Amino acid sequence: MRVYLDHNATSPLRDEVIENMIRVMRDHHGNPSSVHEEGRAARVELDCAREQVATLLSVNPGNVLFTGGATEANNTVLLGMLRARRGDRKHLVTTSVEHPSIEEPVEILEREGWRVTRIGVDHDGIVDENEIAEAIGEDTALVSIIWANNETGILQPMERIVALAHERGVPVHADATQAVGKVPVDLREVPLDLLSLSAHKFNGPKGVGCLISRGELAFESILHGGPQEQRRRGGTENVAGIAGLGTACELATRELSDRVEQYARLRDRLWDGIQSKIPGVRRNGLASRVLPNTLNVEFEGAAGELIVQALDIEGIAVSSGAACHSGSIEPSRVLVAMGRSPEAARGSLRFSVGHGNDESQIGCAVHYLPDLVERARRAVDA
Repeated sequence: MRVYLDHNATSPLRDEVIENMIRVMRDHHGNPSSVHEEGRAARVELDCAREQVATLLSVNPGNVLFTGGATEANNTVLLGMLRARRGDRKHLVTTSVEHPSIEEPVEILEREGWRVTRIGVDHDGIVDENEIAEAIGEDTALVSIIWANNETGILQPMERIVALAHERGVPVHADATQAVGKVPVDLREVPLDLLSLSAHKFNGPKGVGCLISRGELAFESILHGGPQEQRRRGGTENVAGIAGLGTACELATRELSDRVEQYARLRDRLWDGIQSKIPGVRRNGLASRVLPNTLNVEFEGAAGELIVQALDIEGIAVSSGAACHSGSIEPSRVLVAMGRSPEAARGSLRFSVGHGNDESQIGCAVHYLPDLVERARRAVDA
């Protein structure tokens, strides 16, 4: 039996999600843009999923734009909406710890003449909302902030950030990919203008997500060729995947409070075990401001990739840095931004728990880690 502790990279599909997707694939093969009965039946599935997403996030269903995932949603905001802006507002405020699906489009905007301000984070990975406010000027078109960091799990002060930006007349976008389904994300309380998410981060299928777009923000589609999604995203919708996303949202709506408690208990047991059995460890990120399922730990004097490989041999899956950086020997950009040395960043692992994990699995990881960390340290010293 393997122990999967890499839910921030992707999470296993829930049985309820699989069953609903199979039902849709078997019974509703029609194109939702078609006017005949089969098409109308497929359209009903889209409408149902839109309602389920909207209920989880407390928004109007008309605010939900289905995409191929958060990467597409993020690109749509930065390369669709911002490019559609006219006038003198060509300034973007973001942070130094964004996901690559934000950072890379931002670099494209910079090459096109946009001015970008990247706000740094403190030693615990938290951005100062007042620095964001101070960076906003008359030419600022958007503030884009990652809600929960994919590597450290650190939660940014989104409610305050949104309030300060709105006071200055600037819309706010959040990449909430890691937050949705793990902590409450209620857009009545945090009135974001734009929000991105992916289904596969909270037990839905890969290749589907959505962009929440509220208000009168106009943007150009980055996928042209059809009237789908109110002409905001061309291409026939992935009906079965979207139905799976809807089911994942429905489950999160019902279970969120229990998830928060369960995930935090497992995460804390893991950290307690690591602290008590392994010398020279440090937690990356403030414990009181982190996702309940995420633990990022520096093992001093060890190469993180060696520990990852050794754990994998023992049947335990974890991550060294972000999953999209796997195979790279470059230190984590997020941890370096938090003031960690390149060596400390390379010696850090991300553990992320989720559905299917239990205390016996955490105990298994704690059992193997001390010896494997010691061996990894010896290999570095050799």
